[in-house]
Amino acid sequence: MDKYGYVMDISKNMQTKLSFDSQVYQQLSQQLSILDTYKGIWKAKENLQGQYLKELRKIATIESTGSSTRIEGAKLTDQEVEKLLASLKITRFESRDQQEVVGYYDALATILDNYADIELTERYIHQLHGILLKHSEKDQSHRGKYKTTINKVVANYPDGTQRVIFDTTPPHLTPLEMQQLLKWLHERLDKRDMHPLVITAGFVYEFLSIHPYKDGNGRLSRLLTTLLLMKLDYQFIQYVSFENVIESRKEEYYQVLVAGQKDRYKDNERIHAWVLFFMQSLITLTERLETKYETYSKLKTALNKRQQEVLDYIGAHEPAQIGDIEEALNQYSRNTLKKDLAFLVREGLLLKTGDRKGTRYHKAVKQ
Repeated sequence: MDKYGYVMDISKNMQTKLSFDSQVYQQLSQQLSILDTYKGIWKAKENLQGQYLKELRKIATIESTGSSTRIEGAKLTDQEVEKLLASLKITRFESRDQQEVVGYYDALATILDNYADIELTERYIHQLHGILLKHSEKDQSHRGKYKTTINKVVANYPDGTQRVIFDTTPPHLTPLEMQQLLKWLHERLDKRDMHPLVITAGFVYEFLSIHPYKDGNGRLSRLLTTLLLMKLDYQFIQYVSFENVIESRKEEYYQVLVAGQKDRYKDNERIHAWVLFFMQSLITLTERLETKYETYSKLKTALNKRQQEVLDYIGAHEPAQIGDIEEALNQYSRNTLKKDLAFLVREGLLLKTGDRKGTRYHKAVKQ
């Protein structure tokens, strides 16, 4: 709604916002061609490397959880996130950072395991928001409910400072705009009159513009990005962290959002800068995935059968101690297994914690 009280119909205005001039259209077409080509290439690889991809997905989930929460001001490193997630028997988390990390991990795991059954409706989005904030003590009163007070998009920085990026939809218009946005999304997906990646980019931009919840909107927007891409069969999104790409381009991320937001509720609001940024970020993601895939494939080839067995056992039973490994792989001597463990630690495939009888081995997070 603008200062004159005009209420925008999102489902109609999205067509205008996604109008591109010939230069932008040409650049976007090239980006979409790259992404759709990679989608086909990845499908062939995915069918050949089922067991190996479980490790890539685990690493990506940890990176995504760390990056998405750091974008919003959390400070836990990927290694600290991994350590926290390895001890989820804890029922009460001491810091807000820990609460946010576990909530994001739970919501992301829910999406990756159940994306085919999760519908893009208000009810399901409320449920995901509830999971996201499940452990956040200060958010219990409003999780899974639209905002009732005015909020803003705020950039959080490592030194604790904040900067307001733009204003958002007022609370009394939030339910209406969310309903209109979801109507637009489903109409486009049903009619297939727009490329699915452009639909996704448009949806995420509008969701951030509305900022429908008191807190958790940025994190939820990235979760919904993963959900949409998984449902649209861009399965590679689960094997490398899109959130990490956004974190590495955080300043530009806010700049391209503002480029459209500065004309919010005006006839000249255009979001081509955001759409191009979104596609380029996905291209960067595919490049990172290809590098990870090739690196891991070479490492896997370089390991002998026994070393691979050690690595696979620890991956399934971490944290593991030498006694556990010796008992499970009793066809090998203790000294041989110790040498393998030392080699795998040197190669960065395992993380060693503790000392002497307390020594434990974990699968390492690859950067």
